[in-house]
Amino acid sequence: MSEDLSRVPVTILTGFLGSGKTTLLNHILTATHGKKIAVIENEFGDISIDDKLLQKNSQFKSDEEIVEVLNGCICCTVRQDLIAILNKLRQRVRSGKLHLDGIVIETTGMADPAPVAQTFLAHAKIRGFARLDGIVTLVDAKHIERHLDAVKPEGVVNEAVAQVAFADRLLLNKTDLVTDEQELEETEATLRRINPHAKLKRTSRFGDVPLSSILDVDAFSLDRLPEALLSDNGTTEEQHGHGHKSHSHGHGHSHGHGHSHGHGGHHHGTDVMSISVTHRGGMNYDALSQFLGKHLQEHGDDILRMKGIVATNTGAGQTPRAALYEKLCFQGIHGSFEGDVIGTYAAEEALESRIVFIGRDLDAEALQNGFLACAE
Repeated sequence: MSEDLSRVPVTILTGFLGSGKTTLLNHILTATHGKKIAVIENEFGDISIDDKLLQKNSQFKSDEEIVEVLNGCICCTVRQDLIAILNKLRQRVRSGKLHLDGIVIETTGMADPAPVAQTFLAHAKIRGFARLDGIVTLVDAKHIERHLDAVKPEGVVNEAVAQVAFADRLLLNKTDLVTDEQELEETEATLRRINPHAKLKRTSRFGDVPLSSILDVDAFSLDRLPEALLSDNGTTEEQHGHGHKSHSHGHGHSHGHGHSHGHGGHHHGTDVMSISVTHRGGMNYDALSQFLGKHLQEHGDDILRMKGIVATNTGAGQTPRAALYEKLCFQGIHGSFEGDVIGTYAAEEALESRIVFIGRDLDAEALQNGFLACAE
């Protein structure tokens, strides 16, 4: 959509303690990459951006929360209110005093990225200034299984599992510390079971990671949802990966994590699973709206991510044909939801509707039956 071109893309950077977030942020603040990036750091994190690095590289300090460093990037500290610091940046951009190519927001190691992401879906002024571009999760290749296996109280989701489930991009970091290739492949398979839709890349040094692979990737673009959902997504960059795609008419497919798999899976906290349902045809808009509204109201806390593209018939009372169908794309985080029509189907174009849920303790059968019940 055209308004996206004028909004600043925002990347949320998450990952468990020790995964390498601070190293990546320091790389962004010191590398010669030609982009002006605002890095927003949560001061409540256990590890902060190196103060000596800021002192060495600072051009000037505009106020106690916003510092510009030598490569042109901006380092911001959140002490209380993320919206307040975003508004400061918004005002400077709007006044012409500041140009930004992107914003990176770091979450603490134990933090759920959902509240940060929801800021860009629910807050009107912030949404007009910046657009959520993607969620990048760093994974410590050597220690991730221990974090995923951590026992939590009943009903409490494992934070490391949730961070993997939320991701649009997974950086499997510190792979140089794992000498056993089979161990790395098993770790990748574990990540795939939690989130089969995110692109995954192995990393050992962030200097080898082009910023284009984690910034301005349009993972939340409604215009790009059809490409992401109706293609064989969930690839491993520069390696062989396995996708996640439903092929048959009216078919549902789920990948769970947190219950035993026949081939020796692990128990990882509260069940987090991915469920996708595909219908080769159009959907009734009113029925779909009622189904999604009811489900989000009742189970929104358990739905970490939701994405969908559906063919909805706009020719009421007429014989259905492809030219009468619109492409309705939508996505949500917990109870926050956005959607829009991105175009119409050509007369010869095959109709296909698909929805993907990633969440905890999801009722796969109820979701599949509820979605397919909306089919025309």
